[in-house]
Amino acid sequence: MSLFGLGSHSSLMASPIAIIQGANRGLGLEFCKHILKNKTPASVIATCRNPDGAVDLRSLVREHPDRLTVLKLDVNREEDIREAAERVKSSFGGVDLIVNSSAILHPTGKGETSLRDVSAQGLISTLTTNTVGPLVMAKHFAPLLQKGGGGFGQQPVEKVKQHSGIIINITAKVGSIGDNGLGGWYSYRMSKAALNMATRNLSIELGRSRPIVVCVSLHPGTVNTDLSRPYHRNVPKDKLFSTQHSVNCLMKIIETLNIEKTGKVYSWDGNELPW
Repeated sequence: MSLFGLGSHSSLMASPIAIIQGANRGLGLEFCKHILKNKTPASVIATCRNPDGAVDLRSLVREHPDRLTVLKLDVNREEDIREAAERVKSSFGGVDLIVNSSAILHPTGKGETSLRDVSAQGLISTLTTNTVGPLVMAKHFAPLLQKGGGGFGQQPVEKVKQHSGIIINITAKVGSIGDNGLGGWYSYRMSKAALNMATRNLSIELGRSRPIVVCVSLHPGTVNTDLSRPYHRNVPKDKLFSTQHSVNCLMKIIETLNIEKTGKVYSWDGNELPW
C-alpha cells in the first residue's frame, strides 16, 4: 500500500475531505468506512502508526483507491504531524473535517483503581496520546481547516456564520468533572478532561478568525473496542455499542454542527455533557 500515492488533489476541494487520525481499528476505522459509504464523493485521509500492518485499511484502499489515502502518523510525534500536514497541503490544499480518535486507557491496559496504581510514566503516556496529540494535530492542521470548503456540518445562509472546517475530539463521559461520582482511572479521566479544555480553547481561538473552524468533543458511548474490552462484563448489553452504531450516531451529530454548537461536549445521543 503506497502512502500518499494519489498525486495532487488541490482541484478536489469542491469535494469534502476528512482526516481520521488513528484509523487502523475501532472507531477510527469505522469513521473511514462510514464516510466512504455515505458521503460520496468525499475523500478520506486515514492516519496510523503502522500502515503496512493495517490490514483492514489496506482492504479499504483496494475498494476505494481514488478516495482513500493512508498516511503514516504517530500522534505522539510532532514531527510526524507536521510532515503529514505539509503533504496534505501540497496534495489536497485544504481539509473539511478532522476526527482525532486514537486513545489509550493506560499503558498497562487497565485504569488505576487507587493512588497505589498511579505512576508518572503512566500519566505522561496517557496524556501524550489522548490530549497532547489531538492539540498538536489542531496546531498543524488548523490552517488547512481554514481553507476547507465546509463540506461537513450544517451551513446557514448567512456567509458570516458559515464554517470552513470542523475538529472532532473523541472524548469520554468519564472525562466530565461534574459527572464524576466514582473516582479512579486517574490518567484516563484527567486526559479526557484536559482534552475537553483543549476543545474549548480551540473553539475560542478558531472562532475569532474568518473563516471559522468549529471545534467539538464527542462521547461515543461504551463501544466494543480493545480499549473497553476488559470492562465489558460491567456494561449492560444494550449499552455496549458496536463501532458501527456509535459512528452512525456521531456522524448524525457532526452533520448538524454549526458555529452555534462550537466549544461544547456532546454524547452519542446528541445531549450536551457537563464539563
